[in-house]
Amino acid sequence: QVQLVESGGGQVQAGGSLRLSCIASGTILSLDAMAWYHEGPGKQRQLVAHITTDGSTDYSDSVKGRFTISRDNAKNTTYLQMNNLKPEDTGDYYCNADLKVWYSATGESREVNSWGQGTHVTVSS
Repeated sequence: QVQLVESGGGQVQAGGSLRLSCIASGTILSLDAMAWYHEGPGKQRQLVAHITTDGSTDYSDSVKGRFTISRDNAKNTTYLQMNNLKPEDTGDYYCNADLKVWYSATGESREVNSWGQGTHVTVSS
């Protein structure tokens, strides 16, 4: 079993900053690639930032230069530092991760992809 829990959302004015966190818990053998997705009001969920196990990062054009994704492997945590926020950044932010998980009931490990429940960000103009 594995759980991803996001935190750090809130309401800010345009130009402000927020830092989102996502903590993975459970019988985790390894935490591989992690990512943040944005789902704006009435829009599809879209990838905004991605980080590999060795720390290589990639960003959508809409957030490049404003958002920074990072991770702390010792804490099974990924962060999204969001600066110079814009009203179009409003929406729900979801953490996603590729993990290897141990299932004690069956005595086996599995590679899974997991989502958090989301955290809401509102940016007012």
